[in-house]
Amino acid sequence: MESGAATHPFARLDPGTVLDAIDATGLRTDGRLLALASYENRVYQAGLDEGNFIVAKFYRPERWSDAAILEEHAFSLQLAEHEIPAVPPMRVPGGATLTHAQGFRVAVFERRGGRTPELDDPEVLAWLGRYIGRIHGIGATAVYAERPVLDVRTYGELPGEFVLASPYLPADLRDAYRAAHAAALEGVQASFERAGQANALRLHGDCHPGNVLWTDNGPHFVDFDDSCMGPAVQDLWMLVSGTRAEMNRQLCDLLAGYEDFAEFNPREVSLIEALRTLRMIHHAAWLARRWDDPAFPVAFPWFNSRAWWEEHIGNLRDQLPRMAEDWLF
Repeated sequence: MESGAATHPFARLDPGTVLDAIDATGLRTDGRLLALASYENRVYQAGLDEGNFIVAKFYRPERWSDAAILEEHAFSLQLAEHEIPAVPPMRVPGGATLTHAQGFRVAVFERRGGRTPELDDPEVLAWLGRYIGRIHGIGATAVYAERPVLDVRTYGELPGEFVLASPYLPADLRDAYRAAHAAALEGVQASFERAGQANALRLHGDCHPGNVLWTDNGPHFVDFDDSCMGPAVQDLWMLVSGTRAEMNRQLCDLLAGYEDFAEFNPREVSLIEALRTLRMIHHAAWLARRWDDPAFPVAFPWFNSRAWWEEHIGNLRDQLPRMAEDWLF
């Protein structure tokens, strides 16, 4: 029997296949190739004949439809057209942003450098807030038809059901996980009810510090792969950390810039711990769904262990009082 490493679709991405697929877009590579850190997709830096570099993303088979990928592309292109520093896919010769080659869907991007933003600097946070406000101003002008909505069902119930049906959760911890998951979702639902009607808009969706590259000219936002419909605070809360008082201060700094360009509903702050809880649940299911990809056991060796599941269950329980606590905002 072939190993998982040999049978996984990404196993076919040897250097020759990658370069041939990029060449099929109409660009011409010169043989320089570097694999970049990425788990959901496979991403490579490639040199072109004219001397510059591009970044090529090979999408994970069967995750997104072409229509969903093209919706994300259209959003990031729209942002760039409004001089918002997103990094959209390039239009390759022929005008397409998505190419089918060597059995994969491929998009190419300009190579952009940068460093992690200094999130303890109020001016940096305000600067980020201004651009996120502008992203949301554009995001609110249309809705996604093909991409998901960040809600309790999609990011909480369905991932939990997958975990309970997976072989990776130890059998004697299933009841404990089921109870912790159910209690966590009750807390999430209560948080959404306290927030009232939170308008869903097109978001970056995964706006953590690693997806914001900082330069002397300010930030640029990369990797819209998880772009979805959801509440505005989803693109803010991953940029704050520390104690509740510290997070409040950082959030105020973000909003000082954000509200120059978009209105923020202050009731959405009650969703921060609920969204964190959904991210925990979704992350566990993501690891379980991807465990047949040989890159995952190497990168996350702790996942398939009893100790990790016990910690995960404990973390879900710890979220219950945090979701119930009022934000002093």
